[in-house]
Amino acid sequence: MQKIFLMSICVLLAFSAQAQEKSKKDKKSSNPTSQAVTLGQPVVKAALPVLKTAQDSASYAYGIILGNSLKRQMANNDLDRKLVTDAIMATIKDDSLLFTAENASTIHNGYQKKASMKVNEVNLKQGEEFLAKNKTRAGVTTTPSGLQYEVMKKADNPGAKPTAADKVRVHYHGTLVDGQVFDSSVQRGQPAEFPLGGVIKGWTEGLQYMNVGDKFKFFLPYQLAYGERGASAKIKPYSALIFEVELLDILK
Repeated sequence: MQKIFLMSICVLLAFSAQAQEKSKKDKKSSNPTSQAVTLGQPVVKAALPVLKTAQDSASYAYGIILGNSLKRQMANNDLDRKLVTDAIMATIKDDSLLFTAENASTIHNGYQKKASMKVNEVNLKQGEEFLAKNKTRAGVTTTPSGLQYEVMKKADNPGAKPTAADKVRVHYHGTLVDGQVFDSSVQRGQPAEFPLGGVIKGWTEGLQYMNVGDKFKFFLPYQLAYGERGASAKIKPYSALIFEVELLDILK
């Protein structure tokens, strides 16, 4: 959806730029003397449009919204702006293109993924090295998905195991592999309640190994945590995470 929105913005801006360029050429041809520029004289900016109707105002306001959105999305990438514009205009005109729409999506997504991995290479490597060493410790179990868990405490009178369809109440303490705390219901003094099928994959899988009253420690590779995007300033893309989780109850 975001890609379609971005392309729509680009198309709108391209049309706008084309119209402005045509308008400038028309003005120059009707007034040859306007082409002369005195050395050292500041360049005069184009006059702001006159908005005569509510539709004019709404249209201009929408252009500001789209322009700001595009500016934010394009701010942190190294794409060649001219090639982007050339491809947009060729698409609009139904000219020959180097890629199909499907190939273009695959190429762009692959490039962005590699760029993200390069920027976050430290997080990725740190997580992989930690998990590779951690799984060799006594007491750590590794599941086929890559989830690692360690039993910290078994309940004296074990309760039921939850399913992915259940809602649970837990206490948890979350850290990065370097020990930095990013979230903790224990520190807040308030247990958390949530549907088990509505959280990150590592939690959905891991809590189903627990009985009510158990306390486990989970070690999540980024694929079972917040993936390639991360979740906050603390949880960056490709971050492996550690959670101490106590299953307090299964809610009906």
